[in-house]
Amino acid sequence: MNLKKYFIRALHRLQKGPGYTYKELLVWYCDNTNTHGPKRIIKEGPKKKLIWFFLTLLFASLVFWQWGILINTYLSYNVTSSLSIGFKTMKFPAVTVCNANPFKYSEVKHLLKELDRLIEAALERILQPAPWNSSENTSPPLDLELWHQIPLVLIDEHDKDNPIILDIFESNQTAAPPAPANTTSEEKKYKLAVKLCSHQGSDNCTYRNFTSAAQAVTEWYILQSTSILSKVPLQERIKMGYQAEDMILACLYGAEPCNYKNFTQIYHPDHGNCYIFNWGMDEEALNSSNPGAEFGLKLILDISQQDYIPYLSSAAGARLMLHQQKSFPFLKDQGIYAMAGTETSIGVLVDELERMGYPYSDCTMNGSDVPVKNLYSQYNTSYSIQACLRSCFQNHMIEICGCGHYMFPLPEGVNYCNNEDNPGWAYCYSSLRSSIRHRQICIDSCKETCNDTQYKMTISMADWPSEASEDWIFHILSYERDMSTNVTLDRNGIIKLNIYFQEYNYRTISESAATTIVWLLSSLGGQFGFWMGGSVLCLIEFGEIIIDSLWITIINVISWCKGLKQKRAQARYPDAPPTVSELVEAHTNLGFQHEDAGALPRDEALPPEPGTPPPNYDSLRMQPLDVLGPDSDAE
Repeated sequence: MNLKKYFIRALHRLQKGPGYTYKELLVWYCDNTNTHGPKRIIKEGPKKKLIWFFLTLLFASLVFWQWGILINTYLSYNVTSSLSIGFKTMKFPAVTVCNANPFKYSEVKHLLKELDRLIEAALERILQPAPWNSSENTSPPLDLELWHQIPLVLIDEHDKDNPIILDIFESNQTAAPPAPANTTSEEKKYKLAVKLCSHQGSDNCTYRNFTSAAQAVTEWYILQSTSILSKVPLQERIKMGYQAEDMILACLYGAEPCNYKNFTQIYHPDHGNCYIFNWGMDEEALNSSNPGAEFGLKLILDISQQDYIPYLSSAAGARLMLHQQKSFPFLKDQGIYAMAGTETSIGVLVDELERMGYPYSDCTMNGSDVPVKNLYSQYNTSYSIQACLRSCFQNHMIEICGCGHYMFPLPEGVNYCNNEDNPGWAYCYSSLRSSIRHRQICIDSCKETCNDTQYKMTISMADWPSEASEDWIFHILSYERDMSTNVTLDRNGIIKLNIYFQEYNYRTISESAATTIVWLLSSLGGQFGFWMGGSVLCLIEFGEIIIDSLWITIINVISWCKGLKQKRAQARYPDAPPTVSELVEAHTNLGFQHEDAGALPRDEALPPEPGTPPPNYDSLRMQPLDVLGPDSDAE
């Protein structure tokens, strides 16, 4: 009840405002506002009134235009980057080292035997000067079924409009061999290509062309070996790779000795067994006590180059990468090579990136808001955009091709692709890899991390060991590894690494908001004050006039509704309503008429319901009073 009374009083106060019409309200506002311009409109003469009206309208338009620009600038959420340099004791980065060759050839030779025989026969036919059908007898016979699953073909481009595709192992075809190396590019009309079909015997095929036969052979061998190795269980693949005790010959971190047991082993599809120092999974990350080479990590590695797979790895050396703790190493994208027979020194500088999150950038803190399932979470590693892109590609391949690629992790219940179970997997994989649409979907779905640490490396190399010291160094290292007095190591298989901080200065690149709410309010007020001499109080006055105009509108609407209701009532009763004297006189006459007709006496007659006119009221109302006769006088 009290609330109702308060509301009614508030309405009465509003009703007693500056006026009851829009014109009165506008005049009152112009006369009382603190904003420059409106007062001059109502106080000046006709000519100046027009000028001031035009100037006020012009500057008000400029204010709103500037306000629109400022608000749009604020809502764009721009950022500014700042660089700061600090000095502190830093965590030593995680160091991942791998062999450039994923498996020992002696361990996988029985699996790749037929594949090696096929590629050797194909190279013989490609390089021989005689026609292809000159040497048909091979012993034992080749497994051409393996070849026809993903064949290598020569494309004759002498007629560019009608190129001829030549199968290397078709015995009824003869063709000239590829042009010698000293011929010009116009004379080279043969190209080696990998033929990929949706299924064996299908005409739905695509050809991956290469400018060099070496590139084509390597790509073909990778596709075929991927199909073969994908059927080998993971534990067997780990056994076929390079073991830590054979690969890591010596280790020293600062002044503390270390060995292969201080490394964490993971299986990397591109490089086989990889070993991570200071990964921080089971123990606390190590801190570097001082900058300089003597306080860093020193390693001596044996890559056993003599046991490389000849057609799979054309590069020899160690692949290494520096990264954050608990992050997965993507060596194919961010790793570097260390060459055999050298001492490679790597000086490290640290850059810390701090990005602002939504709405300033589309970054993520831990990947929980990314719609792509992270397949690398099985390693218990942190989120990265590389992991997201590869997981997205693998998910698309499983969805489209029906199997997963050997180079990426698998979700549960899915198998890797191979030629026997998935004959068209290579065609599907090649189409998906070259699809811009699927690539863009993954790019749009994945997000950068908001906080990241990057390691900038300065690399220098020197021959190691020197000719004067190689004899005793190889003797000692061979004895420590094999307990043999014979030299079992050589320059082609030994690598020395020095990894250290160049200095303890680290750079922090952080983002901050270019526009804040304080900047927006001050800019809006500055424009309003400059063009119209206004302030926040002027805006409150403007808000007050809007409220008053709304109240006047409500009053007008209520008045219009009342008038409409009265018009409807008049339409229902077109004549004027009877007066009280007319109603009394009509009741009197009605009583006499009932007595003459033998009805009940007038004092016994039932009175009519209140507010109900008599039945003959309309006829009686039209007669003059003397028509009732002398009986009424007698009454």
